[in-house]
Amino acid sequence: MRAILIRDDKGPAENMYIEEVPTPKPGAGEVLVKIKAFGLNRMDISQREGFYPPPAGSSSILGVEFSGTIADLGESVSGWEVNDEVLGLAGGGAYAEFISLPATHIISKPSHLNWAEAASVPENFLTAFQALFLCAEFKKGDDVLVHAGASGVGVAAIQLARVYGARTVTATASTQEKLDWLLNLPNGATHSANYKTEDFSTVVKQATNNKGVDVVIDFVGQSHWKRNIDSLAMDGRMTILALLSGSNIASVDLKPLLYKRLRIQGSTLRSRSLSYQADLIARFRREILDNITGENGSGPVRVFIHKVYPWTEIQDAHREMEANANSGKIVVESISRSQSSRAPLSTVPEALTVDSSFQVPDHLQVVCHRKSAPHRLSSQVASDGFNHRIPALSFYLIIFDHTDIQH
Repeated sequence: MRAILIRDDKGPAENMYIEEVPTPKPGAGEVLVKIKAFGLNRMDISQREGFYPPPAGSSSILGVEFSGTIADLGESVSGWEVNDEVLGLAGGGAYAEFISLPATHIISKPSHLNWAEAASVPENFLTAFQALFLCAEFKKGDDVLVHAGASGVGVAAIQLARVYGARTVTATASTQEKLDWLLNLPNGATHSANYKTEDFSTVVKQATNNKGVDVVIDFVGQSHWKRNIDSLAMDGRMTILALLSGSNIASVDLKPLLYKRLRIQGSTLRSRSLSYQADLIARFRREILDNITGENGSGPVRVFIHKVYPWTEIQDAHREMEANANSGKIVVESISRSQSSRAPLSTVPEALTVDSSFQVPDHLQVVCHRKSAPHRLSSQVASDGFNHRIPALSFYLIIFDHTDIQH
């Protein structure tokens, strides 16, 4: 099968490429799924950069959520058939044509969701569901603050809180465009704050008649810590899901935690046990899944997709997420072999020396590597393509076809 790999095992988006790898075989209690689409998550970027290794026993290939069809069944699997349409959650391996995972970690794909919509559900909604209900013990009438409101998990958390009876939901984001979008969603935020230009704790106090919020869902960490504590009401609960601004806080006053009886809990999902994940998935399927429709559906909870990329544009998809440009989910669709074609490489001399030159057509990208450090060759556009010059000895060249990013 083909999969998206990372050159040198870590690095920038440019290090991702498509290559042939062995197709996994389903073990006892597992299913093999042919992937139609997969969702992007912040952890994918962290793993690609070498900061977030996959859990022990998981595939080293990126990707934890997907939609597709069952291609094969392992021993002792019941209740599923080949060609069943499913969505699922895995420890890794979704950036590929096939993935093998426990049968407990897939759910039948609702017929009203397309492949991209279904792939946007597992990680985002399970994380939001866990953070709100299991960790923060959200209940009807609570006031809620959700950071990174325009992210996939943020959008899911806002909607779940609204649908299950939150009195107010304040969302933070970095631009007015994102905030306006969140306020205008069906079951979107009731209040908003631009964390770059406003003190969100002041906005929260205004929205709650100076009480504060009962629940905070935080992805940011260090830069938001003090204002999060200020935002929390008596007996408030905060779930920390990520540390985007860093983990070290120079000075912490513990008095508010004591006198406001606050509860702060960190939470992850990927590193949880398979049995915990299976129980969470089963509860989510019973309590939440039937309420979810696509953006144009009529469900109380909807999936909102920012953009769908073909997997040949995986580098651009990662750059979009790194730039925080998305409002909603970024999804990537797998392309079958019949849909993709590799254009022939132009002739490159077998022996290259300093100042050697060669030409490749416009659809190709040439990257020069030395000691694992990529260096894009200087080039001048010519009518027949790009003319490249070798800058030094001891380099090797990688030529990418933008239509297939294979090398």
